[in-house]
Amino acid sequence: MGSTDQSAMNIQAQAELHHALWLGLQLMVTTNRSPDEVGDWMFRLFRRQHLDKFLSSFGKLGLMDLPDAVACAKYHVMSNSIGGVSVEYMYEGDQKAWVRFRYPRWMYHGPTICGMPDGVSRGFLNGWYAYNGVSLRNPRLGFVCVSEDMTCEFGLCGYFKEYDHDLSDEERLQFASGELPPSYKAEEQPVLPKDQWPEERLKKANRNYAMDYIRNGLIELKALLGDELTTELGGKAARLIGLQYLAQTRDIIALQTAI
Repeated sequence: MGSTDQSAMNIQAQAELHHALWLGLQLMVTTNRSPDEVGDWMFRLFRRQHLDKFLSSFGKLGLMDLPDAVACAKYHVMSNSIGGVSVEYMYEGDQKAWVRFRYPRWMYHGPTICGMPDGVSRGFLNGWYAYNGVSLRNPRLGFVCVSEDMTCEFGLCGYFKEYDHDLSDEERLQFASGELPPSYKAEEQPVLPKDQWPEERLKKANRNYAMDYIRNGLIELKALLGDELTTELGGKAARLIGLQYLAQTRDIIALQTAI
């Protein structure tokens, strides 16, 4: 086996292990803290992720010259694809563009989705999607959620909309259950430029995608709960996931010696 093959296997193992740890950390927190605290944690996490990544990567994806609603929808399709997250884009107009997350959900992979309270989704939407207009300095841009996972509708779906008036803080995220997205069109889906995203870079970015959730999640958990509780919950999750995924990780990296 060449060093390139071994490196690729190591990166895959790191990606899967960190993804599992993120799922485990979410479950550890949701089963030990109140739903309100979990929602607050998610809000903090996704606001941090937004401030770290949104504007810095927005221009790199070639979206600056598009209408804001369209650019935001395309951004979330392209950026999520780096982590292996399936999101669809549907254009309705320059002031209204849709995103729809498809199953299985990376964020709540496997049975994890059954343990997530409603506040997880609301925290995510308020923390990131509702803040896109603020970051783009467009006070008329908001997000309308028409379906969520935890409410057992048809999955997370909604649209970015540019209104004809400035939005208050409370209006940046709205809910309109019952609205349906336009038909999916494969030819309209935005994709990462292949010349900038070769396979090796994409694999490393996929690993880093999961690692960022752990890093920022622990930072914001500490800000919310303090050092002692964060160390306790994070340590338990890390130990259990390490034990649970030991054999799988050994197989991925083709480790021959016993552990």
